[in-house]
Amino acid sequence: MSFDLAMFPPALAHAAGFSRFLRRLLESRPWLAARLSASIAAPLDAAAMQAFLGERATSADNLRANLRDLRSWVITHVMVRDLDGRATLQEVTETMTVLAEVTVRCAHDILREALVQRYGHPLSPTGWEQELLVIGMGKLGGRELNVSSDIDLIFVYPEDGDTGGSKVISNFEFFERLGKQLIQALAEVTEHGQVFRVDMRLRPNGDSGPLVASFDMLENYFITQGREWERYAWIKARVLCGERWQELEQIARPFVFRKYLDYGAINAMRDLHAQIRREVARRDRAHNVKLGPGGIREIEFIAQVFQLIRGGRDGALQIRPTLKVLAELGERGILGAATVAELAAAYDFLRRLEHRLQYLDDAQTHDLPNNDGDRALIAASMGCADWAALCAELDRHRSAVSRHFDDVFADPSDGDHALDDLWACAGDAAQCETRLGELGYRDPAAAAQRLAAIHGSPRYQQLPDHIRSRFDALMPRVVEAAAATPGADDTLARCLDLMEAISRRGAYLALLQQYPQALRRVAELVGASRWAAQFLTRHPILLDELLDDRALESAPEWAGFRRELAAQLDAVEPDMERQMDLMREQHHAKVFRLLTQDIAGLLTVEKLADHLSELADSMLALTLPLCWRKIKIRHREAPRFAVISYGKLGGKELGYASDLDIVFLYDDEAPEAAEVYTRLAQRTNTWLSSQTAAGILFETDLRLRPNGDAGLIACSLESFRKYQLESAWVWEHQALTRARFSAGDAAIGAAFERIRDEVLRLPRDLAELRREVLAMRQKMRDAHAGKSPLFDLKHDAGGLVDVEFLVQYLVLGHAHTHPGLTGNLGNIALLRIAGEIGLIPADLAAACGDSYRELRRLQHRQRLNDQPSRVPGEEVEAARAAVVALWEEVFATS
Repeated sequence: MSFDLAMFPPALAHAAGFSRFLRRLLESRPWLAARLSASIAAPLDAAAMQAFLGERATSADNLRANLRDLRSWVITHVMVRDLDGRATLQEVTETMTVLAEVTVRCAHDILREALVQRYGHPLSPTGWEQELLVIGMGKLGGRELNVSSDIDLIFVYPEDGDTGGSKVISNFEFFERLGKQLIQALAEVTEHGQVFRVDMRLRPNGDSGPLVASFDMLENYFITQGREWERYAWIKARVLCGERWQELEQIARPFVFRKYLDYGAINAMRDLHAQIRREVARRDRAHNVKLGPGGIREIEFIAQVFQLIRGGRDGALQIRPTLKVLAELGERGILGAATVAELAAAYDFLRRLEHRLQYLDDAQTHDLPNNDGDRALIAASMGCADWAALCAELDRHRSAVSRHFDDVFADPSDGDHALDDLWACAGDAAQCETRLGELGYRDPAAAAQRLAAIHGSPRYQQLPDHIRSRFDALMPRVVEAAAATPGADDTLARCLDLMEAISRRGAYLALLQQYPQALRRVAELVGASRWAAQFLTRHPILLDELLDDRALESAPEWAGFRRELAAQLDAVEPDMERQMDLMREQHHAKVFRLLTQDIAGLLTVEKLADHLSELADSMLALTLPLCWRKIKIRHREAPRFAVISYGKLGGKELGYASDLDIVFLYDDEAPEAAEVYTRLAQRTNTWLSSQTAAGILFETDLRLRPNGDAGLIACSLESFRKYQLESAWVWEHQALTRARFSAGDAAIGAAFERIRDEVLRLPRDLAELRREVLAMRQKMRDAHAGKSPLFDLKHDAGGLVDVEFLVQYLVLGHAHTHPGLTGNLGNIALLRIAGEIGLIPADLAAACGDSYRELRRLQHRQRLNDQPSRVPGEEVEAARAAVVALWEEVFATS
């Protein structure tokens, strides 16, 4: 070497001690040392790089030389700051990414202008100027470029057509020439070196495909030929130059991110990784920190497989940087916090080591060195005492990555299962019957016949091979999981209903195949509740909910839920179909989480009803603004409109499948108010009750509005008050005891509460009230009760309706002297208040409250198993007695 490192600033001398490449550049480019000395105090950004090119008046004549000098400055600047401990990994990769962006754009702009001068602007058939969109893939797309990386590019243009100059060529030819020149400007090796090696193999059809593709060609390729590994690659795709990038994203996004939860991606990426590992083994590259076991690629695969699985349903996962994806997965509980921390630490270590390997000679290498001298340099540059210490830390990180990779990608169905022969011979019911009996099934013959029916069905026989293989792998495990539950026969029957429902849905089969714990939970859940089994069979997308222990066990946080869902709904505005599906999917997911907690015994019936009522209120609150936006002619920014809930929702006693009894009120003096709010009410009701691909939100009942079915669907506040005071029947006032404001304009809600209070506190003749209440109760008994020798928990004497009528009578008869009775507090609390103020015996009030709680518990138990609300009389004898006693106490002495 013709110069002494001591002549350079300490940071440069220190870095040069670890990089032969830096020493060569400092020797061959006399201007570089001074430039570095002036710049290394701070990171470089795009403005600094553009200024460098501007200083040199970059043009077509000096483009190649200036781009290569820029690269020399930037890479050595990064190297010095990194080796001197001043730059984080994020700074290094961001700076190299910005260098690629600046050089690509500069070369593109200069080269395009020269082609335009010769051929004219490329135009669409309608005369619109066309552009080349340069797409950065891989680490460039993810803003994670390493210091000696090549860059993966794809060239796309919007529309075919011709140029508008005197010498006409097609747009394809124009952009192909521009693309070739751009590659040469960056990748050609000159006396100044090169800027970036350019890899175009990720374009449609790879090396055999055309260099550039139109939007139509790209979209057709995705639909007809796009492969799973290309979905993985396109996750990081990012447009480096070109204004029509949003149109390109609309083409690529459906290809990359499926609308459903795509658990089939695990198998595809497992296969891809197996190919990479075979190639690594073939080339004896186990010490490659990128592709070897526990290397950088495995961390990227972990992050990106969950993006492929969930990105279509969770837009926040449609991001590119690996560390940010890992953080999002941790936030969602998809990966544990400790897992994310270990993977992030390993990623940082491996990427920093990768850079130090490349600093030696500016080689795109990821292999650990073989010679002792380079090993010593690498160890020292990583801050390790020696090579052995570096290897120990490297092994620790790689072992952690491999462990987590195997947790995600291990194939649970790999290898034989003890019950494989059972499913293989399922067509022989007699042979299956013996084996099922050994497993503990009470009626092995019925189970064997059901398995035989499925195995021999045209539906099963016609399954595509790749789906049938998943189905075959699962069936022995389904039989095993069902056998482990208390009611094995019922569990198996319900599990088989589910399996038949999802038999053609490869993603759901893949989920259950990949996550045995989910299959066990399915068996436990459907075994405990027939209603749960039917709900899951109708909405198999909910299988995904079984993977998140944290979500299944934590209490709902409704304010946060509303905020998050509102943001998701706004993000897809004005796509009404997607909004409706989103609301249904989120509603079903919340119901399912509550269901799992309920079956696990974590919720009382009262607490469950509170949560379901809060969920319904949330859905109503989110629906109103969405429907208001869809009304074309609106006379104000926000509607003066509210939803009033009655019945189960009004009393916060909502069940899993309860209808919503609702009334729509408005308070607006605008001349068009009645017409506009009628339209809003109709749209809201349709939004709630329409069947979409995701199901429905709620069945609704609007008959409690003034004048019932004959009345207007939306009623003004004043008309509502007038009706309640002058025309309403006693039974309508009974219903009003359980009514409350659920959603919409809070001022109207408060006004409704004042009207409700006013109506409930009207003085009433107790004898007349008693006659009306008893007549209505008898009418209901005639319609519902006494139809079975079993006790009807709701309608028979001493049942739930009796408690509700008792409370309603006490409220309507005494609220004018005891205003505390007007609170919508629930039947048990109102009974207690009535006892405390002496309207009924306190001990009987408490006993009746306990009875009401027990009757609701039994009703809930029956509904969970899709059974009628009828039980043997002896099971409710004590509970019923307290209700009957209070009924006689109240109505015999009134």
